[in-house]
Amino acid sequence: MWMTLTAAELYRRGRAHLNAGRNAAARREFALAAARTDDPDLLARIAGSTAAVVIRQGDPSAAERLCREALAYPGLSPHTSAMLHGQLGLLALERGDLDAAIVWLDQAIEGIGDEAEHRAPMLLNRSLAHMRAGRFGAARADLERAAPDYAATGNDVERAMAVHNAGYAALLEGDLVAALSTMATARDALTAASAVNAAICDLDRAEVLRDAGLVVEAEASLTRVAQTFGAHRMPQARAEAEFHLARALLTHAPARAEVVARGAARRFRRVHADWWALRADAIAVRAALLASIPDGRYSTGDRIGVPARHVDVGASEDVAEALRGYGLEAEAEAVELTAQLWRARMGIDDGGNGRVRVHASAPIQLTLLTRQVQAARALGQGREDLVRARAAAGLEALSDWQASFGSLDLATSLAMYGEGLIYAGLQSAVRSMRPDVVFEWSERARFLNQEVVPLRPPPDPELAADLSELRALRVEGGPDWLASERAREVGEQLRQRQWAALGAAGRRPRASLEELQAGLDDETASVSYVFDRTGMVAVAARRDRARVVQIAAWPEVARSVAALRAEADVSAAVRAGPMAAVVQRSLDDRVASLSAALLDPVAEVVGDRRLVLSVPGILGGIPWALLPALRGRVFTVATSASQWLATREYSAVRRVAFAAGPRVERAGEEVARAAEAWPDPIVLRDEDASVVALTGAASRVDILHVAAHGRHSAEHPLFSGLQLHDGTLFGYDVDLIEKVPATVVLSACEVGRSSIRWHEEAVGMTRVWLHAGSRSVVAAPVVVADDAACELLGAMHESLAAGVAPSIALAEAYRRTGIVAPFQVHGAGF
Repeated sequence: MWMTLTAAELYRRGRAHLNAGRNAAARREFALAAARTDDPDLLARIAGSTAAVVIRQGDPSAAERLCREALAYPGLSPHTSAMLHGQLGLLALERGDLDAAIVWLDQAIEGIGDEAEHRAPMLLNRSLAHMRAGRFGAARADLERAAPDYAATGNDVERAMAVHNAGYAALLEGDLVAALSTMATARDALTAASAVNAAICDLDRAEVLRDAGLVVEAEASLTRVAQTFGAHRMPQARAEAEFHLARALLTHAPARAEVVARGAARRFRRVHADWWALRADAIAVRAALLASIPDGRYSTGDRIGVPARHVDVGASEDVAEALRGYGLEAEAEAVELTAQLWRARMGIDDGGNGRVRVHASAPIQLTLLTRQVQAARALGQGREDLVRARAAAGLEALSDWQASFGSLDLATSLAMYGEGLIYAGLQSAVRSMRPDVVFEWSERARFLNQEVVPLRPPPDPELAADLSELRALRVEGGPDWLASERAREVGEQLRQRQWAALGAAGRRPRASLEELQAGLDDETASVSYVFDRTGMVAVAARRDRARVVQIAAWPEVARSVAALRAEADVSAAVRAGPMAAVVQRSLDDRVASLSAALLDPVAEVVGDRRLVLSVPGILGGIPWALLPALRGRVFTVATSASQWLATREYSAVRRVAFAAGPRVERAGEEVARAAEAWPDPIVLRDEDASVVALTGAASRVDILHVAAHGRHSAEHPLFSGLQLHDGTLFGYDVDLIEKVPATVVLSACEVGRSSIRWHEEAVGMTRVWLHAGSRSVVAAPVVVADDAACELLGAMHESLAAGVAPSIALAEAYRRTGIVAPFQVHGAGF
C-alpha cells in the first residue's frame, strides 16, 4: 500500500541527504516537506536546512534571505530560532566574517539547549571559525563537545567530520603527522557517504600533502576535487579547491599559480564570497611577483628571467591592507614579504620599509620567507657574511620543525621550504671561494634530509597488510599499477601509517672542514661537489690541504649526465653483434668526458688517494665506477662527508644472508658463488626467497646480498623495489626490519637510481637503507649485465669475507676480474 510521508518525515530524510552531501536530493525533500505543512515552526526549520543547501550551491544571498524571512515567522520555538541563528553563523563563516559567525553561533548554541542533532553541527561550524581565527584551543574544545552529541544521535558521518576537523586543526598548527593520521581515521565514513564528502576529505588531505612539500601529488588531488565539486554544482567549493591548487603551484610554478588564483577569485566573486576572493587575489599578487624574479628559481615550464609584462608591486599594499581588515594577519604579511623579496632581488630600494623581523608565533613558512627577505637585502648591501647568517638562521628553524619527524618521505619533501635559503647560502659561499665556508654550505645542503636520526618503529601488522595488498596490486596492475584508484588509496594509507610510525631519535652532527680533515688519514681525500644553480665547484680536501676548484665544464657535464644513463643502459643490453662496439665507444667517450670534467680539476689536491665523494642530487645518477679516473680505485659515494666521518668505523662481520629473486638468469649462480666465501650463510632461493623471509633474515645479519630484478619508481621512489618470489619488496618494507644490516648489496637493475626532490634531495632504495641505519649499500645506478654482476660481486665477497671494507673489497674485485661495471658503494664504504 502506498503511504504518503509526512512533512516531518520528509524533513528528516532531507536532513539525512544534507549530512551525506547529497545536495540535490536534500533540496527535493525539503521542497516536498514545505508543501505538506503550514506549521510555522517546521516551515522555519525547513527553510533553515534549505538555506544550507543553497549555501553549498553558491547563492549565499538567497540563503540569508531564507533565514531572515523564517526568523520573522510567528510562534517560533527557541530551538528553531537557534537553528536559524546557526545558519546565519554558517553564512558569516563562508563569507569570512569570523567575528559575526561566532556571535551568531554563540546565540545558536545557547538557544538550542540540549538538542544534540542540531547543536553538534553548530559546534562544528564554530570550531571552524575559531580555527580560521587562529584560536586552536577553542576549536578543539568545540570539537570535543560535539563528539558526545554525534554519539547520541548515531550520525556516523557527522561524527567522522568532527574527527576530520580535528585533523585539520592539527594541520593549521603545523603537526602534519597528526593531521594526516587523524583525517585517515575519519576517511572511510566520509568517503562512503557521498562523492561530495569524499571530495571534502580529499581537499583537506591535499592541504596536508601540500604543506609537506608533496605538491605534485597535492595538485593532482586538488584537480580531481575541483572537478567533483563542479559536477555537483558547488561553485564556492570548487573555487576553494582551485585556491588551494594555486597555493600549491606557488611553491614551484608561480605563473600557473597566478592564472589559477585569478580564476578562483572570479568564481568566488560570482557567489559573493569576497573574503575568499581576497585571499585568492593575495595568491595571484604573490605569484605575479615571484614569477617575474629573474634568478632561475622556477622551472617546469614556468617563466624564467625578465618578466613578460609589467608587475604592479603597488597592488600588494592594497591587498595586504584588505587582508588585515579581515584579520588575516599572516596572509597579509606573506604578501608584504613577497613584495619586499621582489624589490630586494630586483635591486629596488625598499622605500623605507625598515627592518623585517621574525615573529616567534609565525608559521614556519612565514619565518622562512622572512629570512629570505633578510638574506636578499643583505646581498644588496654587499654583506656576504650576513647573507649566510640569515639563511642559516632560517634553515635552523626548518631543522627544528623537521626534528619532530622520522620519515624519509616526509624529510625529503619538507626540503622544499629550505630551497631558497640553501641556494642563497650556497651562492654566497661560492662567491667567497673559502674552502671552510663552501664546505659548510655543502654539508648544509646535504643535511636538509639527513639530520634527523629515525627511531626504528615497532612491528605494525596494519602497515604490513597494506604492503601485502600493494604487492598483489603490483602484480595485477602492470607498469601503471600506481595509477589505479585502489593502489592510490592504499598507498596514501600506507604513507599515513609510515609517517606516524617513524619518530625521531635525535640529530646527526654536522662536521666542519677542520673536523673532516682531522678524520682523514694520509691515504684518503674528500671531494664535495657543490651546485648553486649558476654553476658547480668542488671542495677538494686532504689532511694537510683544502682548496675550492671551479668545475669549468659544468654546461658540458649537465648535458652528459642527461644522456649517460640511457647510453649505459643500452650498453648493458647490447653485449654482442655489430652494434655492441658502436654503443661501447659512445659510452666510453661519454664517461671519459665526465671524468675529465669532474675529476681532473681536483687531481692536483687528491692525487691517487682513496676518495670520499659527496655529490648534489643533480649528479646522483652518475655511475662513478665507470669513469676512467675511478676504475679500480677505492671510493665511496657518501650521503654527506659528515655522515661518512661519523660512521666510517668498519665492524667485524658475523653472519651473511643471500637471496635470489625469480627470472634472473644467473641470480642463483651469483648467490651460490658469493656464499662460498662465508661459513654458514643464510641462502634464500625459489619459494624461500619471499619478502617475509628476506626481511626476517635481514634483521639477523651484518651483510645482506640480494640478486633480483629491481625497479625504480621515479614519481614514487619509496615504491621502488626488488622482485622476490611472492612479490615486490618496497622501500617501505625496509621500515619493518627491526635492525638493518650494516652492509647491503643490491645486485638489481635500477635500484641504485634515485629521484630528485627540490633539486638536492635524492631518494631511492639506496637512501632508504642508509636512512634506516645501514652503513653502506653496494648498488648500480644503471642497468648491469647479469654475467658482469655474477663475476664481479662473487669476487667482492672473497675480500669481504677476509674482513675488508666494502669499497676496498669492490675495488679489489674490479682489479682481479678486469670487469668494468657501474657498481659503487654508497654511504661509508671504508
